[in-house]
Amino acid sequence: MLYKYHMICNQANNMNINDQNITGSADISISHHLDITPETCPMTFVRTKLLIEKMAPGDVAEVRLKGAEPLENVPKSVTEMGHSVLALDAEDGGDPGDAVFRLLIRKNEPVY
Repeated sequence: MLYKYHMICNQANNMNINDQNITGSADISISHHLDITPETCPMTFVRTKLLIEKMAPGDVAEVRLKGAEPLENVPKSVTEMGHSVLALDAEDGGDPGDAVFRLLIRKNEPVY
């Protein structure tokens, strides 16, 4: 399980996620919150997508997620939609397989 955790973190790094920690990013104003920890795929991304659709361009959302599939799919899908993943950090230092992660997303202007 630890290997899978590192693999997911490496994938997140390849998506150009900023190196700033959520706890250290006091200059980022989070205007939306979503907890998808009890959800399973595909509902994890469906709920995230619905939140993004309600957001104004430039708004930042904090999404709490748990599990290998959401950790891999939600950030990747957000970037494929053209939005920015600002950070992806574990909330605590517990077992990586059971850790809850906080994902910061910024909605970007649509590109036509």
